[in-house]
Amino acid sequence: MQLVSFEHDGQPSYGLADGDRVRGASAAFRKRYGDLRAVITAGANQQLADDDGGAVYSASDLRFVPVIPNPDKILCVGVNYRPHIEEMGRQVPDHPVVFVRFPASLVGHNEPILRPRASEQFDFEGELAVIIGKRARHVERENALDYIAGYCCFMDGSIRDWQRHTPQFTPGKNFHHSGAMGPCIATADEIPDPSLLQLTTLVNGEVMQRGRVADLVFDIPALIEYCSTFSELLPGDIIATGTPGGVGAARTPPVWLQAGDTVEVEIPGVGRLRSPVRDESVEGTA
Repeated sequence: MQLVSFEHDGQPSYGLADGDRVRGASAAFRKRYGDLRAVITAGANQQLADDDGGAVYSASDLRFVPVIPNPDKILCVGVNYRPHIEEMGRQVPDHPVVFVRFPASLVGHNEPILRPRASEQFDFEGELAVIIGKRARHVERENALDYIAGYCCFMDGSIRDWQRHTPQFTPGKNFHHSGAMGPCIATADEIPDPSLLQLTTLVNGEVMQRGRVADLVFDIPALIEYCSTFSELLPGDIIATGTPGGVGAARTPPVWLQAGDTVEVEIPGVGRLRSPVRDESVEGTA
């Protein structure tokens, strides 16, 4: 099933997507489970599927928000595909390169990402994100897939000059509304082997990145094992697994996102995330 979070007439909700239609959770169901994070925490996906009292909407009438609007943590993995490592002039790391994103740095499907006033070096990174489904600590890799609720598309928008101010990536990865995730969570039962997935990033319809999840330096079980060793992973936590080669910074000349561009991250079986680009306003928002 495909789980979505959205707003309708300014009211937050969630439900199930089926093509271009969305069946929202009923008022009674939302009273019991306030958001998708609560549904996942309770293991109530099937109850949501059986809940038939909610309204049915056209997707075009909804404002999509990040599929987990309120995660406890968003962990992102850098330099995790060999072509991207090579194009960025880095060494293959001995351990996963993990940094954090803040929830306010992300928007949902079809919502604008913002090119900040502070930099012209706004870059694209298409990724597969993993949504944790239950508490996970000291997980062994052979059991890691059992802890996954599902998968979604992720656009790790990067402000390259700010990313390079220091060895820590945090400033360049957390500008307001610089990244996106969605449009849905494809539940883990639909994707028994995520290593078979393929990812494509397009800018204005042109393919810029293409990669296979099988080519990750640190695969998904390894990332869950590593991250659950230093932190307790909670239901709804997000791990963005890294980006393939082809980013704008590595091109000659560099390709930076501009207002009016559209970035799409497509992973067959998971979804197609669309992000129009706007300039940040003087007030600091779109």
